Amino acid sequence: MAADALIRPSGEPSRRDWLAVLSAMLGAFMAVLDIQITNASLKDIQGALSATLEEGSWISTSYLVAEIIMIPLTAWLVQLLSARRLAVWVSIGFLASSLLCSLAWSLESMIAFRALQGFTGGALIPLAFTLTLIKLPEHHRAKGMALFALTATFAPSIGPSLGGWLTENFGWQYIFYINVPPGLLMIAGLLYGLEKKAPHWQLLKRTDYAGILTLGLGLGCLQVFLEEGHRKDWLESSLIAGLGSIAAISLVLFVILQLSRPNPLINLGVLRERNFGLSSISSVGLGMGLYGSIYVLPLYLAQIQGYNALQIGEVIMWMGVPQLFLIPLVPLLMKRVAPKLLCALGFGLFGAASFASGVLNPDFAGEQFNHIQIIRALGQPLVMVTISLIATVYVQPQDAGSASSLFNILRNLGGAIGIALLATLLDSRAKVYFDYLREALVPSNPQVAERLALLTEQLGSQQAALARLGEITHQQAAIMAYNDAFHCIGIALTISMLAVLLTRKLPVNSTGGAAH
Repeated sequence: MAADALIRPSGEPSRRDWLAVLSAMLGAFMAVLDIQITNASLKDIQGALSATLEEGSWISTSYLVAEIIMIPLTAWLVQLLSARRLAVWVSIGFLASSLLCSLAWSLESMIAFRALQGFTGGALIPLAFTLTLIKLPEHHRAKGMALFALTATFAPSIGPSLGGWLTENFGWQYIFYINVPPGLLMIAGLLYGLEKKAPHWQLLKRTDYAGILTLGLGLGCLQVFLEEGHRKDWLESSLIAGLGSIAAISLVLFVILQLSRPNPLINLGVLRERNFGLSSISSVGLGMGLYGSIYVLPLYLAQIQGYNALQIGEVIMWMGVPQLFLIPLVPLLMKRVAPKLLCALGFGLFGAASFASGVLNPDFAGEQFNHIQIIRALGQPLVMVTISLIATVYVQPQDAGSASSLFNILRNLGGAIGIALLATLLDSRAKVYFDYLREALVPSNPQVAERLALLTEQLGSQQAALARLGEITHQQAAIMAYNDAFHCIGIALTISMLAVLLTRKLPVNSTGGAAH
């Protein structure tokens, strides 16, 4: 983003600067929200479009694939078109594609419109991150990162419950209509807040097209590999094996190209900066924690406890709503406590909540999760506000676009890898635990005989009792697998905490006088 970020701001940001940042944050919030908001309504959408469960998964996958391809292209497009022109164009595109999704007449049209929505929404996330770096001086950077934290943590928290509520009361189309009012507000704010600049069409002559091709192909194939791999039994499927091979070859070629060119698409050299490199490791773990928790918890409540979308939303809201009140307090804490200590504490609380979730039993349901969700809500803001600041404080202004692209890609990939890993782990560990438990289900076991006699008396036949005992065993095996999944999330967050503790101290002026 060299053209827009050569000068690091030092004075007080103007009203227009703040409005530009706030409008971009609103766009990022909407883009993140639309990843999750369809999850609670997929059954309704699939029914309306006559799609199977496997076919319907592409409604989410198409959005994520298009989004992750667009994220790294944003910095180059800002240089080419200017921040104002790109921001307004993608905002209009996001709004238009949202309306088209509500009018989809078939599965194919929905997938195409969701891909367009993901492609335009994918630019809104790094735009918000980058405008914080180039519009706000260092002593206001913490406030900007607090706003960015809202988009990354609050949006996924309320997405499923908001989508479920809108679908239950108005219909699934309203999960797309809801983008219209904030979308119009965002466009107006961007038009007013960002200054007009001429496009730099001459950049087309020296653009790294090979880098764009290899990165787009690699990330797109990798995202589909991770999203669909579990459903198609991973390398047992020739499609998944092929996509994995293409992703690996393309991304290796991309790295080679970027390291060998004087003007790369993304400057991978920023990863050598200690804070950014270590924070990037933490960002992967954070993605696993954020998206993994949002994946595993609703699945457990639906599969084991029989919760509907609204009941699941009520549980998740215990994590989402408190963050609205906690995030604004973090910049104040940063004036007294070193940001990396706050970030490590946040990862510690987030990880502790994950480990605390890994003690499930058949009676462990919504109410038992409330205090765990509050612990998670205390930890996430401490991480989200500080991690971005720690990562970017030593990044040079001309590398702001590369840093923004890499940081957001790694968090999203962490989420995709985490969900793929957790889905596979839940399936494989449930089978292992079922085989283990089944070995103990022998008539000579007094507890088994007693339970079988009780079930026979209740259900009226031994055949029904045996079937019920099998269901109970399957459920117990699944619960043990969910415990392993939460422990896995906790381990990833612990590694992230250790990486943060190895970062350098921040300059005092970057937090308005943080204690070190």
